[in-house]
Amino acid sequence: MTAKTLTEASCADDYDPNSMPVDRARTLIRTYLEPVRAIERVPIRQALDRVLAGDVVSPIDVPGHDNSAMDGWAVRFGDLATGAATTLARIGESFAGRPHEGRVGAGETVRIFTGGVMPEGADTVVMQERASESGAGVTIEAGAVSRAGQNRRFAGEDLERGAVVFRRGQLLRPAEIGMLASLGIGEVGVYRRLRVAYFSTGDELVGIGQPLAKGEIYDSNRYTIGAMLARMHCDAIDLGVVRDQPDALERAFADAAANADVVITSGGVSVGEADYVKTLLDRLGEVVFWKIAMKPGRPLAYGRIGGAHFFGLPGNPVSVMVTFYQFVRDALAILQGRDGAEPVPTFAATLAAPLRKAPGRTEFQRGILARGADGRWTVRTTGDQGSGILSSMSQANCFIVLSTETGNLDAGSEVQVQPLEGLI
Repeated sequence: MTAKTLTEASCADDYDPNSMPVDRARTLIRTYLEPVRAIERVPIRQALDRVLAGDVVSPIDVPGHDNSAMDGWAVRFGDLATGAATTLARIGESFAGRPHEGRVGAGETVRIFTGGVMPEGADTVVMQERASESGAGVTIEAGAVSRAGQNRRFAGEDLERGAVVFRRGQLLRPAEIGMLASLGIGEVGVYRRLRVAYFSTGDELVGIGQPLAKGEIYDSNRYTIGAMLARMHCDAIDLGVVRDQPDALERAFADAAANADVVITSGGVSVGEADYVKTLLDRLGEVVFWKIAMKPGRPLAYGRIGGAHFFGLPGNPVSVMVTFYQFVRDALAILQGRDGAEPVPTFAATLAAPLRKAPGRTEFQRGILARGADGRWTVRTTGDQGSGILSSMSQANCFIVLSTETGNLDAGSEVQVQPLEGLI
């Protein structure tokens, strides 16, 4: 990786031609990402939200036998009269897990239930509503079925033995865990968990439980980042608060990079006299970019420290969440080995109220998405969009994604929204 030349600009500027466009930054980050390769074997009960390290092949046919798709009567299609009712002799029953052992011969039928094994000789199931039983036998209505094999599920219809069930890179959700169990697979190979070290920087930060002196604030960013990493099922290493002192920061970076795949910091990446992180990164690692043409979250850094990826997030609480969602989330998913890791898609909604924006940067305004009485989606902002108002993230259920060239918008305008639910 080659370090880039950094052109400094005030973070208060509305536009900086040297800031990296959002889409370009996403693309550039991806070029440096290689998934972890270490593999662990784990029981499927411990595999939830892990990523498969190899293809899973079905060891059996699913279903394992021909069976009935409904409650009814197993018959030989050739026995049924054309255009008239047919009466057959009942010779037994076939329940799920308790099949009929005999063979269905000419003029015979077996009572069968959903999932019951098709008895030998029968090829079709008549639903129970199209038949009636009396002392004379079981009478099948005329036209109850139209073809041989109707209402019958064939062995291997869902999966054939030897078929690939899941590909390497599949995230194992509850549905996948259930499918593995249905195949009799009790253990799978998954990539090891991603190790992520993180810390906050700043002399003004105070831990929870301590009294605040003048000018001090509680460090919320570490808790926010820790929670987001937990949602992404990473092994998170909390290194606490590191003061704005070069020696302390250098030790923290070295410790983090030695023990993690990814290092995340909050604060210390904007332009200011006490921001030592840029200088340290130039010496300890490599920087790909330092500013993004976005709001909130312009001072976002990406690079490498030794063998670890580095994300320097802004210090403002909202900016931390926005940059994590828009950049770090996707990068972690790729590093975890997830197949098809992409940004959460957007969809169109109608503004319920006017919206203010200056052209020049991509903006991620916090929004409240609602469905109107007419079934259409409308969206409005949470109000003040200041990057220090963390409550806006709590109130929001989506981002309103506004392109670089977009300016002020009137109520009724169409905008793109990105739901927060499902981002992590």
